[in-house]
Amino acid sequence: MRDNIQAIIDRYHAEEDFSGVVLVRQGDEDIVHEARGLAHRGFGIPNTVDTRFDNASVTKIFTAAATMQLVDRGEIALDTRVMPFLGIEGTRISDDVTVYHLLTHTSGIGDDADEEAGEDYEALFVDKPNYSIRETRDFLPSFVDKEPNFAPGEGVRYNNVGFILLGLVIEQVSGLPYRDVVRERIFAPAGMIGADFCAMDGTCQNLAEHYKKIEHEDGGVEWRKNIYSYPPIGDPAGGATVTARDLDRFVGAIASGMLMRDSASSQLLQPQVKEQDFRDGELWNGFAFEFTRDSAGDIVRFGKDGINAGVASFATWFPQRDITCVLLANQDCNVWAMQRELNPLFSDWYRAG
Repeated sequence: MRDNIQAIIDRYHAEEDFSGVVLVRQGDEDIVHEARGLAHRGFGIPNTVDTRFDNASVTKIFTAAATMQLVDRGEIALDTRVMPFLGIEGTRISDDVTVYHLLTHTSGIGDDADEEAGEDYEALFVDKPNYSIRETRDFLPSFVDKEPNFAPGEGVRYNNVGFILLGLVIEQVSGLPYRDVVRERIFAPAGMIGADFCAMDGTCQNLAEHYKKIEHEDGGVEWRKNIYSYPPIGDPAGGATVTARDLDRFVGAIASGMLMRDSASSQLLQPQVKEQDFRDGELWNGFAFEFTRDSAGDIVRFGKDGINAGVASFATWFPQRDITCVLLANQDCNVWAMQRELNPLFSDWYRAG
């Protein structure tokens, strides 16, 4: 397996712009844990296995875990109606939207940038500077008055800002900023020693710069820093900075009951709402996680991916073989194609398909 994985990594580095870290772990053994490319192009500093990367929307799994900790303590419930709980009135968001709807992308609320409809997230900051959005509440004006896509629970549509609302719930219950809650209640107890919310306009040890690929009409390629592409520090919907090892430790901490009781952990690691049928299986939404099930209903894999300008991340777990696969890239790269090539090495279901 190791030689096949390394061959794929080398080819994507040489031909498909992969720069980042790959971790493949089975049980307690690292099969592959290797870095490629540069953490800083200007000074030629290479990535290492300890480099921290922006993981974009993979951050949502931390928000889901922090939310389920509140559910586990009885401080909120999955059927808690979010807008009345937050005391926010006079918006287009239905008072019937619950915590469960937000966790499973079934709220129907309008997104700040509807990327499924082709809207460009970077375009949000043409007229409003990205550095003006630092705290969770700063996101509200960009989406609370947008037309809903459907009534709560009447459809499934990926939604970023639902996790902003969950972040506000976490802040209201805890009395602490979202980032502090995740640092103290998720990162620290899970042993995620590289995980943090490193700001683009700050300094952070071992943090990769991230580069957007600009292709010019004459065929030339420019790698441009992504510092104007989205808010400068991570939030409940995206942007935490982690190592590949941190993501493996996170799921291990959930599965072992380290972060919450077994009942809440089990809910967090189970599919909740079917999104679509395909081939010989089904795609389901969980609480931020996405699940692939085979025709017998068994979980083939679960995980979360993320993309922003200059950021590509994919964290996947294959429970039948106890395999973790983490891909973190600090420049535009099709890690989804890379993951599809790796999948048959990890699951008989993919080989059979």
